[in-house]
Amino acid sequence: MRKQIYNYTAVFEKNEHKGYTVTVPSLSGLVTEGKNLDEASKNAVEAISCYLYGFKAERKKFPIEGDIASMRLSVSI
Repeated sequence: MRKQIYNYTAVFEKNEHKGYTVTVPSLSGLVTEGKNLDEASKNAVEAISCYLYGFKAERKKFPIEGDIASMRLSVSI
């Protein structure tokens, strides 16, 4: 059986442990961490795979990512 490739946007944020917390906006509730960007990236790929295998086991369609935009906003208070 041929494997299909799915692409998801991951957000890496520096955390209080000097590592990175990773979320994937299109995969609700998916959160992982890593000591550095390389580890956080590997953990994110593994977490996404596990997330999708759960959908596959339940015979649900995989979430498809729509258009995502990211921008830094300034707020004056």
